[in-house]
Amino acid sequence: MPIMNKLKTAIIGATGYTGLDLTHLLSKHPKVKICYLCATKNLGKKITFFDKRIKKKLPKLTSIEKINWSELDLVFLSLPNGEAQKIIKKTFFKYKKLKYIDLSADFRIDNKKDYFKNYKIKHKAENLIKYSLYSISEFNKQNIQKYRIIANPGCYPTSIQIPLVPLLIKNAIKQKNITIDSKSGYSGAGKNFEKKFGHKNLYHSTYAYNVKNHRHVCEIDQEFLKFTKRKIEFSFNPHLLPTFRGILSSIYVHSNKNNSANSLRKILIDFYKRSKFVKVLKLNSPLGSGNVLNTNKCEISICETRIKHKIIIFSAIDNLVKGASGQAIQNMNLLYKFSESLGLK
Repeated sequence: MPIMNKLKTAIIGATGYTGLDLTHLLSKHPKVKICYLCATKNLGKKITFFDKRIKKKLPKLTSIEKINWSELDLVFLSLPNGEAQKIIKKTFFKYKKLKYIDLSADFRIDNKKDYFKNYKIKHKAENLIKYSLYSISEFNKQNIQKYRIIANPGCYPTSIQIPLVPLLIKNAIKQKNITIDSKSGYSGAGKNFEKKFGHKNLYHSTYAYNVKNHRHVCEIDQEFLKFTKRKIEFSFNPHLLPTFRGILSSIYVHSNKNNSANSLRKILIDFYKRSKFVKVLKLNSPLGSGNVLNTNKCEISICETRIKHKIIIFSAIDNLVKGASGQAIQNMNLLYKFSESLGLK
């Protein structure tokens, strides 16, 4: 395909864990030309200094001040919360063909007060929230093209909503007393995570954190309400594991009426029968995050327990791919009507 027909893109925040995965995947995408790789440090260095997986010759790291916005079609923003909204606010109305995929939380939360409550940041582009779409790709294939700002979901919410939303829509499980126990590799906490948690042995231990007030709860609450028109009662217990990447969510539910574990499995199979990336395993299958590492896949296992109507749903994703960069590319593919799986595995 001629270069002139490729999407001209910039990746802002290219050297973080997610930014590097995004750069690696986009460098091999047949319909993308990376025009800018932006960072705040190490300007002028090659991206291969940070990630040896990247083989393609790409632009050296530069600052956002060097971007010629008028030549771009799409910007990926892989930045700390509060930063993407500033950039989008400055460019949104000036460059009207420009679209954005934001991997932070800046446009995930519809209500500015909820955003402030969870992130302690005052939203500086609240007038642009109406132009944004929160997009787990499997739920937004038809209407994503209407939006210029795509809010890429959080990693934990992705692993949780993919198995639960179809079951909640069908009223197949009780909407109270859902327990979600999610375990993530430490890359989910970003670089320098030891300072953030103040815990000395994170590379060698399992660490539970933010059990009552994890900021992803607001995001999950919001999306469950959109799909069910009801408040879903759940607890969310996140953990960090001494492994680099991957999420395994264990979700404890009670089935409604005469729904068995197998009937829940059939609901998910039917819902995702055309999905490129969601795979529902055989009943009672063991599942680990190793199945999906470095892929955009979500694998789900429905398991019976000793207690009638109490069922465990296991959901595995790679937090840096399906939970971040891979889903961003899947959203891009849908946004521009490319094959949904292009550039992904």
